[in-house]
Amino acid sequence: KYRTTYCGFLTRYDNSQMKTELENIKRLRKSRIRILYIIVDVVLVTLSFLFFIWVKPASKAYYLPEYYQPFLLFLGVWLIVSLIIGKYQLHKIKKPKDIYVYTLISNITITGIVTSLIYFNNLFSYSRLIVFGTIGLSTLLELLIGYVFSAYKFAQQLSEDEERHAKETKTKVFPPFVHEEFDKEKTRQKRLAQREFITQTKSKRLFNYLNRYVDVGDPHAVVFNTTKIANVETLADGYYNKMINLHRVNDIRRVNKFFETINERVPYGGLFIGCVETKNIRKKRMLGQYVFPLNWISYSFDVFFTRIIPKLWLTKRIYFFVTLGYERAIPHAEILGRLYSCGFELVNERYIYDELFFVVRKVKEPSYDHNPTYGPLISLRRYGKNGRLFKVYKLRTMHAYSEYLQDYVYEKFNLQEGGKFKNDFRVTTSGKIFRKFWLDETPMFINIIAGDMKLVGVRPLSRQYFELYSEELKEKRLKTKPGLIPPFYADMPKTLEEIMVSEMRYLEAHEKHPFITDVRYFFKAVWNILFKGARSK
Repeated sequence: KYRTTYCGFLTRYDNSQMKTELENIKRLRKSRIRILYIIVDVVLVTLSFLFFIWVKPASKAYYLPEYYQPFLLFLGVWLIVSLIIGKYQLHKIKKPKDIYVYTLISNITITGIVTSLIYFNNLFSYSRLIVFGTIGLSTLLELLIGYVFSAYKFAQQLSEDEERHAKETKTKVFPPFVHEEFDKEKTRQKRLAQREFITQTKSKRLFNYLNRYVDVGDPHAVVFNTTKIANVETLADGYYNKMINLHRVNDIRRVNKFFETINERVPYGGLFIGCVETKNIRKKRMLGQYVFPLNWISYSFDVFFTRIIPKLWLTKRIYFFVTLGYERAIPHAEILGRLYSCGFELVNERYIYDELFFVVRKVKEPSYDHNPTYGPLISLRRYGKNGRLFKVYKLRTMHAYSEYLQDYVYEKFNLQEGGKFKNDFRVTTSGKIFRKFWLDETPMFINIIAGDMKLVGVRPLSRQYFELYSEELKEKRLKTKPGLIPPFYADMPKTLEEIMVSEMRYLEAHEKHPFITDVRYFFKAVWNILFKGARSK
């Protein structure tokens, strides 16, 4: 007995000692890695300094002795600020962009300190090229190395997280009921289990919201927490008519493919419930993380990295290679547009804490759009002469996938004065500026050169808008090419009926005197634009 107790004590002592030794080894390893980061950074700053010394046209024998001691002071400031802000703790980064945020915040702070030292000590004799060039080149090199490091580190972490998450998800998906008969006890047990799962994963408030649309104890309801399409594909086709995914859409690599798979698994009329961190929620969260102006610096970088780079043809592949689609920024209009393009319609939506939850219903098959309008230059299918559909080129003024929300916006908001939708949340902030000064329509000159459009004429309309017109006006519209400058700016109508009267008047006049009519409408439109403030909303 005593031998057993003594051996158990030794075992516990050995395990505790081993755990302490492992923690010491990890701590020592992290310290060595941090020292390595500092050494690499000192080398980068020194090389940047020597580069601009070499660039200066004067003698190197003058600049090196003159700048030697100030450079050591500058290097000290650089290291102290970097250590305080945490730029060298790369092993702690959780997201790829964190390394860029810490680097930029640190180096902007250093620039402010160095500028203050130069100003208050009257050190204006020092070369601005050498001082600020060293800071700029060092920052560029740090960001470049940080990009390579984060890409490697995040790729390793992601593969481990995906494997672990896939295993967890399999245990969280409740298996289907084999027997179709109603079993009260089994339903009650499932309801309790699902309630606990939803409450622990999200909140009790969410469970109460879901309970309005889904009985989670229903044999034909399933709750899961996954980003993997493969996990959805394991579900039986048509068996579950209510699917709930508790994982944010922001972390799903191929969002549309995920929604399309959901569409394939649920029957017509079936419900799908999901959640997303919208662009506005993300903005509020990021601005609350730091004090002014660091919060706006961080947010501006986030906008550039998560909303601009993914939309540019040359950089979007790099973005998805680095992030694999995790933590993407998704506007409200885009997520609804993606759902509608995948065959769903919105039943309800609600903000619960820091996420937007949506309830959608399957109403049709997915569109399977392999070329969605995602970049800054978009092409939209519009009706041309003789009813031929052609692509109109414009600069983006709406969020991606907004074209799928035409019917939804029309039913919810109707039209305002001028024939535009009221409170159109699809229009971006930059889009409002583009529309005000007609910058969004400048690519239409490509259509004019191609012969699909002319300078003055009726607007090229989408199918949804075209169907709102009378049959007589539809017929007349298809007899002529659409134009860049519509009669709208000449007559300034306010309602859809007035717009149709204005276009009918133009088309009838154009049939009799095409050239004279276009010239007259052109100068009248220009006059209203320049002197009466006619603008596109």
